[in-house]
Amino acid sequence: MFTASDVIILGAGMAGASLAAELAPHRKVVMVEIEDQPGRHATGRSAAMFFESYGNATVRALTRASRAFLERPPAGFAAAPLLSPRSALFVCDTQRLAALRAMLDAPDAPATLRALSAEAAMGLCPILRPDWIAAAAIDESGSDMDVAAIHQGFIRQARQAGARLVLGAYEVAIERAAGSWRVRSRAGDYEAPVLVNATGAWADSVARQAGVPTVGLQPMRRTAVTLPAPPGLDIRAWPLVIDVDEQFYFKPDAGQLLLSPANEDPMDPCDVTPDEMDIAIAVDRFETATSMRARKLNHRWAGLRSFVPDRSPVVGYDAAAEGFFWLAGQGGYGIQMAPSLARTAAALLLGLPLPDDVAGQGVHAQDLAPTRSALTRGLAG
Repeated sequence: MFTASDVIILGAGMAGASLAAELAPHRKVVMVEIEDQPGRHATGRSAAMFFESYGNATVRALTRASRAFLERPPAGFAAAPLLSPRSALFVCDTQRLAALRAMLDAPDAPATLRALSAEAAMGLCPILRPDWIAAAAIDESGSDMDVAAIHQGFIRQARQAGARLVLGAYEVAIERAAGSWRVRSRAGDYEAPVLVNATGAWADSVARQAGVPTVGLQPMRRTAVTLPAPPGLDIRAWPLVIDVDEQFYFKPDAGQLLLSPANEDPMDPCDVTPDEMDIAIAVDRFETATSMRARKLNHRWAGLRSFVPDRSPVVGYDAAAEGFFWLAGQGGYGIQMAPSLARTAAALLLGLPLPDDVAGQGVHAQDLAPTRSALTRGLAG
């Protein structure tokens, strides 16, 4: 016996949970999560930064449209602020001064980005090496995000509006029958006319299982480690420090320094683990640019950031499969654009125009459509 609903959302990470919160007041929704807890993969392994200067034009527009929600969430959404200020400091050595100037002079450079001298940069982050840093740029519009609070807030909203969350589904079988999508799992069997594919790195795999053409989604590993804070220095107000070519970044994180080589290593979807070479590269780049030696690593992990060829999200119904709806390809930006992306997805799913604030930022449905020409449509099956 199948339990009927209007919409089945596969995946209860940030994407699935935020969409459920938007849809549940209007449709009967069930979220089916294969793990025992939601958000175990990309959501739970985010670097937790909000920057309007991060990502391509579509991502930046969706991020701008998300700021109001994250700064002023609905009453009861979270017990503490979702954002806390954190500047981004882009740094370079002499060989890459041209790259920094190109960043500052780009036609779509955010108004919040401005040039900074090497001396001023070292004042903000005193471990930067004076014989390495040549110049910098700073964006003071950024923030740390409380990812867990945002995710749990959306899940709470969804449940309060009547959505059901099913955990521990594990092995899932998908079929189309009698005008509905049917999902069989260890946690129960469900059917609905609309199936949302919000499965992150597994989105193309799920499409194949459902007999739907893929969109060319490529999961990419990113590795991170934490280091003890340098002795005698208060790091709490330090910015996120990013190499201008995004070859590494580090930032304060719960009293430690979080460091990453900013790698994008193509992977098959999996429960990814950190690679020792990535860690060695991160440490080498960090020690080249700073006076600090990374003698101890407190923790190491990796996550998958999933991109399609044009690096914009994939949101909308698939023309090749009635009722199959994509919500995938958020790359490394899924948390910061979640509020506006969820409202956008809900509008497209319900057949409504895009939200005014999203459309006002220059986002069009075709920019997100799974049928857009920039995507690599693969064979189903």
